[in-house]
Amino acid sequence: MALITWTAEQYGTNVGFADQEHQTLFGLLNKLYDDATGGAGRDVIGASLDALIAYVVDHFAHEEKEMVAKGFGGYERHKAEHDALVGICADLQKKFHAGEADVTDEVGQMVKGWLDSHIPTFDKAYSSALQ
Repeated sequence: MALITWTAEQYGTNVGFADQEHQTLFGLLNKLYDDATGGAGRDVIGASLDALIAYVVDHFAHEEKEMVAKGFGGYERHKAEHDALVGICADLQKKFHAGEADVTDEVGQMVKGWLDSHIPTFDKAYSSALQ
């Protein structure tokens, strides 16, 4: 069962690349969540975790590049939000691969909660600047 479902009403920014990348990100998060809560092996969960984090890092870099190119005034605060999540994810990734942490329902809910807040608050704010 999907943890998070992209809809234009809730998550749409009207910025083509961002909406497309958010949909891909949601798919990767749902796969990780399904693997982690569905009893998949650590190797499968680890591969899904790595794929999601790599995609998030690339997506954030793309958004940040576009914000800088268009002179978006909220860039610094937006980047700080990105950096905070990447730090949390990198820590989880390191601990997971060291056998010191698991990907749990709570982890999925935390990421979902971050996206539920970040996209409507921060990403929709760049909509007019990046169109």
